[in-house]
Amino acid sequence: MGQIKFLDTYVLCEIFQGNEKYFSYIEDDFVVIDVILAEFYWVILREYNEATARYWLSKLRLNSLPCSLELMQKGMAYRKKIKRNLSFFDAVGYTFAQENNMLFVTGDKEFQSLPGVEFVSK
Repeated sequence: MGQIKFLDTYVLCEIFQGNEKYFSYIEDDFVVIDVILAEFYWVILREYNEATARYWLSKLRLNSLPCSLELMQKGMAYRKKIKRNLSFFDAVGYTFAQENNMLFVTGDKEFQSLPGVEFVSK
């Protein structure tokens, strides 16, 4: 078994939109944190409807882990330190993945050269 992968919102959106390049990630062991799942829920709710957002929430919920206030603080400290254009969610997710020895999977160019990242281009 390989390293557990942490999927960011970018990857979840690509899967939702039917990008086959990302489908294998939900077939393997993966994790999301609840704040990433909340952001993904918002994206679907905003772009589609509540029923679709709820469906995806229920589909991914079993792979979701809680996110502590301490982790969010660490994520914000990292965001300030790295001086890249990272969102709150990205910084917290990356920090979680790093602290738990997970591979952070994304297509976000801000992460392309960072350690512990599996970058997937569109």
